[in-house]
Amino acid sequence: MEGFERVFDFAALAVPEPMRRSLARAFAEQSMGWNSHASGESYWRSLEVFARFLKAQGQPADDLGDLTSATLRLWRNNHKDTPGGREALGKMRTLLNREPRLSQGLPAEELARPVPKKGKRSKQSYRPSERDQVLLAAERQFRAALLRIRENTKLLARYRAGALDTDSRDWRIGEVLDHIAATGELPGAEEPKGKVCTRAEWLLRGRHGGKTTGRLFLTRQELTSLAVMMTDRYGWNLSVYDRLHVPVITPSAGETATVTYEVLVEKRRSGEGQWFDTENYTDSGADSPGRLITQALEATRNARALAAALAPGHDLLMAARNRRPTDVDSNLDRPRPLGPLVFGVSKADAKNWATSHQLGSPFQRARRTTITTTGKPLQHKPGTNQSIYVLPDENVQRAAVDVIVAGAEEALEQARDYTFKGRLTDAADAAHQETATADCADEETSPWPDPGGGCGADFLLCLSCENSRVHTGHHPRLALLHRQLKSLRSTWPEKLWHKRWDEPFQRLADLRTKVNESTWDSSLARVTDRDRMIIDHLLKGDLAP
Repeated sequence: MEGFERVFDFAALAVPEPMRRSLARAFAEQSMGWNSHASGESYWRSLEVFARFLKAQGQPADDLGDLTSATLRLWRNNHKDTPGGREALGKMRTLLNREPRLSQGLPAEELARPVPKKGKRSKQSYRPSERDQVLLAAERQFRAALLRIRENTKLLARYRAGALDTDSRDWRIGEVLDHIAATGELPGAEEPKGKVCTRAEWLLRGRHGGKTTGRLFLTRQELTSLAVMMTDRYGWNLSVYDRLHVPVITPSAGETATVTYEVLVEKRRSGEGQWFDTENYTDSGADSPGRLITQALEATRNARALAAALAPGHDLLMAARNRRPTDVDSNLDRPRPLGPLVFGVSKADAKNWATSHQLGSPFQRARRTTITTTGKPLQHKPGTNQSIYVLPDENVQRAAVDVIVAGAEEALEQARDYTFKGRLTDAADAAHQETATADCADEETSPWPDPGGGCGADFLLCLSCENSRVHTGHHPRLALLHRQLKSLRSTWPEKLWHKRWDEPFQRLADLRTKVNESTWDSSLARVTDRDRMIIDHLLKGDLAP
């Protein structure tokens, strides 16, 4: 697929000859960093737009060095409000910055102004219902094709093995399939208009108008369905399929029921030296990541065998039979057809697939959906993942709102759980039951009833109960407990301390605030030996139920 030539004729540009030479020089210098025809063609389109603009202005300059800031400002103002115009502004800004005579003064200041970015991205990830609709359409079409190819490949294998009765219809079908597998065409003479109509065609189509060459090969639309499924599973973009080689099977230590594929993903926009990335997928059963690759290998097996026979060493995975062999893609960055076979998925294929299924072109949105739901970069840098895919996505933004609200609600609920739920009183009530940390107004209505009657809660939970009563006599003991828990934090592992003591510690901190911090702290001077003994037993767990 490499080595195709694309000629750009600068003599056709409607600008003065000196400017043509300057533009050609800047174009050639810029082309040194390109790795696709598409890059050159996009710059060429921008040059044509720029040339038409200058012609409309009466050719205000003979050469690039004669361009004034006023001309450049008018160029900018005329093209800043449309997507195509902004693309031309960006490309021409890059080329004109290569002109030394525009590197200073007012023209340089005008070129230094960034190209405006307007509007939001039109492509968003799919909502779950939209994704399901696209994936269902792709799965139905590809699964039917896979079953068809599987059945006919088995029949062909039986024919080649001599396992069919030579007088049977299956044998006659096998004979035709053998010819199709070797040539990609039906046997028989070609009619003047290029159509082959033979007994073989009637034999294969039968009464229900079945497939002919499609018995062994995917159609372009079926191959597109496979690519849609792969994009949903692996997050690959459309250009990957044009250069996707047959995966390498890597050994799995001690495994006989699984197979692991090493896939070489090529993405030239990453820059020279960073084109290739290796991804591994294991087929361990239905719905496992590698199962789709196993099915792709099976569905393209006959097409790949024919390609290898026509061009030894050819190993592109995504192969289909072209319905019209004379239909050649004009995009020179894509692989060339090989006999009746085509490779990869073109933009036209994606558009035709979307039209036939009455859906929008799926690849950009499916890729965004996979990237945003995976939660990590796929074939791109973390910064690109966040700025281009995650942050601008409306579905991510909506989900983020839900997460933030849920987090706030959880935090609020947790804060409520860790506050003092009882009441403050001035003195003890003889009708209340004394506990290690508070007095209990009614142990029979405890949130933690004991099977034998009364309350079965740990004394550290008393302060979280609405029946608890704390009076001034409790302040010294509780202030001591608060200080002891704080002291334990420096000696216990943080995770363990948090699990065991964080809740009572925060509840005591809340109680300290409600009592009055100075009153609370000063009560430590009134701690008794009995208070120390009770707190010691509490911390050792001796008073736990």
